[in-house]
Amino acid sequence: MIFPENAADKLGYSDIKKLIQEKCLSESGRELVGRIQPQVKIEQIDRFLRQTKEFKDLLEHDAPLPVDHLYPIKPLAEKAKVEGSFLTEEEFHRVLLSLRTVYAVIRYFKDRETQYQNLELLFEHLPVEPRIVRQIEQVIDERGHMKDNASRLLLDLSQQILKSEQEARKRIDQVFKQAQNNGWTADGNLTIRDGRLCIPILAENKRKLKGFIHDESATGQTAYIEPEEIFHLNNKVRDLSFERRREVIRILTQLTTELRPHIDLLLAYHRLMSKVDFVRAKALFAIELEAEMPILSKDAEINLVDARHPLLLLNEKKDKQGPVVPLHIKIDHIDRIILVSGPNAGGKSVCMKTVGLLQLMVQSGILIPADETSVMGVFKQIFADIGDDQSIESDLSTYSAHLSKMKHFTIFANARTLILIDEFGTGTDPQFGGPIAEAVLEALHKKSVRGVITTHYSNLKLYASNTEGLENASMLFDNAAMKPLYILQVGKPGSSYAFEIAQKIGLSKDILESAKEKIGTQQKKVDTLLVDLERDKKMVYDTKQAIGKREKELVSLKEEYEELQTYLEDNKRLIIKEAKDQAKQILKDANRLVENTIADIKSAQADRDRTKEIRKNLNQAIDKHTTKPKEKEVTKIIDIDDSIEVGDWVKIIDAGTEAQVLEVSKGNNLILALGELRTVVKKNKVEKLRGKEKAKVVKRHRSLATESVADFQPEVDVRGMRTEDALRQIETVLDRAVMIGYPSLKILHGKGDGILRKFVREYLRKYSHISHFEDEHADRGGDGITYAYIQ
Repeated sequence: MIFPENAADKLGYSDIKKLIQEKCLSESGRELVGRIQPQVKIEQIDRFLRQTKEFKDLLEHDAPLPVDHLYPIKPLAEKAKVEGSFLTEEEFHRVLLSLRTVYAVIRYFKDRETQYQNLELLFEHLPVEPRIVRQIEQVIDERGHMKDNASRLLLDLSQQILKSEQEARKRIDQVFKQAQNNGWTADGNLTIRDGRLCIPILAENKRKLKGFIHDESATGQTAYIEPEEIFHLNNKVRDLSFERRREVIRILTQLTTELRPHIDLLLAYHRLMSKVDFVRAKALFAIELEAEMPILSKDAEINLVDARHPLLLLNEKKDKQGPVVPLHIKIDHIDRIILVSGPNAGGKSVCMKTVGLLQLMVQSGILIPADETSVMGVFKQIFADIGDDQSIESDLSTYSAHLSKMKHFTIFANARTLILIDEFGTGTDPQFGGPIAEAVLEALHKKSVRGVITTHYSNLKLYASNTEGLENASMLFDNAAMKPLYILQVGKPGSSYAFEIAQKIGLSKDILESAKEKIGTQQKKVDTLLVDLERDKKMVYDTKQAIGKREKELVSLKEEYEELQTYLEDNKRLIIKEAKDQAKQILKDANRLVENTIADIKSAQADRDRTKEIRKNLNQAIDKHTTKPKEKEVTKIIDIDDSIEVGDWVKIIDAGTEAQVLEVSKGNNLILALGELRTVVKKNKVEKLRGKEKAKVVKRHRSLATESVADFQPEVDVRGMRTEDALRQIETVLDRAVMIGYPSLKILHGKGDGILRKFVREYLRKYSHISHFEDEHADRGGDGITYAYIQ
């Protein structure tokens, strides 16, 4: 499909694949990316693009996909397939974690049935076998070690080993203490030699203690002796350990045998997660590029709107360079070939490479950095002539290499071929290179190919202007500032600005005048006209830009006016309603006042002083109600979004910060997560984030969460602390673990009298996010360490 083979590399296609591979979590995902090739079936291309778009929407707007563990299942399944083989404890632990991830992903999409229709095709007819997980969980614990109760014999052997180790340790402590009292030992404590616990004895006393000498110090003054009675106890422990190991292998072999009938299903799971990783990587790359899915067309056409070269765009973001100028170009059955001219370093090659690279990406199912209204057709062949392909081995010069490609193009190209040629006709005498290039262009035109061709040759510009199906285009150049604008304008050819650029870099006036005399008068006139045309085009472009800017300002003013009008109407209704309510209340108060006054006068029985006092009170009340009220400040009504739910992102109005809703409490209270902190805010004090604003916040917080996970230490040491300080420290680390979704926490509290352990565990029972907790293994700290597992 692509000719020559290195054309994809020259267009940057291989670089795109490498960037996507960097976003994969598994080696199998990277292998799938490495095998990406442009497709020619529009249904297949459409499915691949829609899967990537759906995954992009999922990452930006939905809950995170549970892909914590993506171990390669395939090599483990292949190993288990062999009769008599067995997987190790660590390998079974990897299978267990991978299966949990597989089932979590399947459950994730099942809960969102019909929401991601194209992604759901990856899971079609793939069953879930939780029995496999249960069988492994009965044998392997959460840390990847075999459970002591995996069998009765294993439990018995483990208990015997523990008892024998304790007995040996107790006995060697007694012997060591006795040797110390006798003055036989060197300075220091018990030490390990050859894997055995030994007592350091001064060399002159080594005959006084019966036992096996394992080592001596460098000076020979200290001998490391394992006492005779301890030697036998340690041998017993070793024999029991060998017996336990045989039982472990028996259990692993049996478990592998039980797993063997499900090998095909495990391989299917492996393929599924590889595809999930593959599509996820494409989606992450699309988010980084701010890429969209264009409109697919069955016709051989291209209509790029606001398109940018992906690699230049990434360099811009990385190095904070100037913005990449968007490209607008249309290739269809009317304008089949776009002939791009203009000055060197003006962006002609970038324009052509952008078209070719984006076409390869679309046909490979990769979203592109262009407006979603862009239209991309499907080409069965992409032919490219870029750069210098001279070859000593093949005896090819630069021009010979170009002609060799042109031969292939003219023979095999058709209406479904996209042609990309950079600096057409160069490499030989322009007097002959120009006519040959024109003849090749004529042959390609007859085959109705589509393409983009860059050139400096005037005869090709003239041929394109007089030939239907070919269209001239030029890269705009600011001839006042003498710098390229990197903007493609279709319709007219462009000048190479050879004399202007030569003058700018300081070539002498005499040389320039001599050069002008040497070129033909007609060619000089053509180039002058092109320069003038370029100047006019620049003026037209600047005018269009100014008009466009003014139109945007008018649209913005219109929107502000409509918003203000709506706001005034809403407040007008509110003020009228408040006035009516206030009038009703005044009238009600007045009626009550009159009734009370009449009743008071009657009760006073026309007493003059009492009646006078009553009238005074009446007049005061009337003055109070008739006094002109102070103007109230009209406040903007903030709509309370009663639809706020757990997991939504909101903005705190007073602070202007974003937070995620952890819980919706009674009384319109929200419990929000502000990074690693939690706070309670009234619902009417926040605004719910939607659309692009929400997507930006989620993306930013996700990147911060990724950094937090990398820095997070899932272990807290509170030994020697006061109870209040210890609980405060545990709460801080636990809150952070919950916020970043960490599965467990190791708490070192020590043994002592058990008081701190008691308070720690009472606190964990009350912590809502803790599912359960347990002691560390007896060999590694026992009940002096607590493992807390987070829901």
